Amino acid sequence: MKRIIIIATAVLMVAAVFSSCLKTQSGSEITLINNKIEIDAALKAYAAIYEKQTGIKVAIRSFGGETPYAPNIAAMFNSGTEPEIFVIEGKAGYDDAKRSGRIVDLSNEPWVNDTDVAYIDPADGKIIGFPVAVEGWGLGYNKALLAKAGVDPNSLTNAAAMKAAFEKIDSMKSQLGLDAVVSMVAGPGMTWVTGLHGVNAYLTLGLPYNHSTGIIDMMLDGKVDSARLTKFAEYYNMLFRYSNRNTLLTGGYDQQLGDYAIGKTMFIHQGNWTDPTFQDLGITFEMGYVPHAYLDETTDGIFVGAPSWYLINAKSKNIEEAKKFLIAMASTPEGHDYMVNKAGMVPAFKSVTYTPAGQLSKAVQEWASKGKIYSWQQNEMPDGFGMNTLGPIFHQMASGQIGVAEFVRLFTNSVSSIK
Repeated sequence: MKRIIIIATAVLMVAAVFSSCLKTQSGSEITLINNKIEIDAALKAYAAIYEKQTGIKVAIRSFGGETPYAPNIAAMFNSGTEPEIFVIEGKAGYDDAKRSGRIVDLSNEPWVNDTDVAYIDPADGKIIGFPVAVEGWGLGYNKALLAKAGVDPNSLTNAAAMKAAFEKIDSMKSQLGLDAVVSMVAGPGMTWVTGLHGVNAYLTLGLPYNHSTGIIDMMLDGKVDSARLTKFAEYYNMLFRYSNRNTLLTGGYDQQLGDYAIGKTMFIHQGNWTDPTFQDLGITFEMGYVPHAYLDETTDGIFVGAPSWYLINAKSKNIEEAKKFLIAMASTPEGHDYMVNKAGMVPAFKSVTYTPAGQLSKAVQEWASKGKIYSWQQNEMPDGFGMNTLGPIFHQMASGQIGVAEFVRLFTNSVSSIK
């Protein structure tokens, strides 16, 4: 209890400091609250450029890492601090913003037609969220090794082709220098890989982008598509069988990336956010993505979406200046340079011509430019359901405690508890 009181006091003290700072602002200053600590320096540098160009100061306050965003932004709001721009990551953030009256309609902003991943208010269809960036994932692969194995990545678009490729590569492990076919994790602490990103494959693979919510709607109604879920379970069971067992069951993020980085696996189940780590590790081999193709029919696409969105706070004092800042970020050369070259993000706007340096980010941009993408809907699940409820079921199958049929049964029973 003492530790909880200390943490709560510290959070309130942080909020009080920010409140004091914001009260000194003039009409020519806005504040943006950022939830990606890794882009803090780049965002502040862009804000300085913007101030030099316009005379409008943009104060950046970043949370992340050991200073979680959610409790801190909540503490700021509770203290009466009202920044102009803040971040949501999905339904939970939207619900809080809607309930508290902090949403501004951005439907008529000029950047709206330049992106496919703005946040749409489900209540009225209005655009309310500016996409911070685009992230994506499929099944990452080592191009040179896959070519050496004689497998065409363009053929890996259905369950039969994936199964045949895994079997062939597994039979060639010694000559390819592999320890396992795929670098996969399903242990405690890594349930975001399975219970969120994995489950999203069940929710959206093969479905029209942003225009089909049939599977997630069924889930929220407590139901599953049993045939689809069975195919999904068979695919993940295959990933588990062809993984390094130690990494699969007890390995963390670093071990998963490390196995792939040193060429000991052909594939990796991760997204383009791994690029900075791979660059730090000095990876020189070429990489790309193939789909998580678990269905019998062709599914030629990967999962691409915005992980977070900037909302303009309806309770702030400088709404129009906040709008102008986001317009500049989306439409100017300096804003584009910031997003791609300085922050290393995959841009969410079609007019951006820069290409990110990271190989998997380039792959995401290539798939997106071809329109071969499927939606992110994992964040529409109830808070904690994917990681805390479904994630452990994946772990049971990965460890061999249960098979496909039992996985489907447990998954189905868990979903039935939602309604």
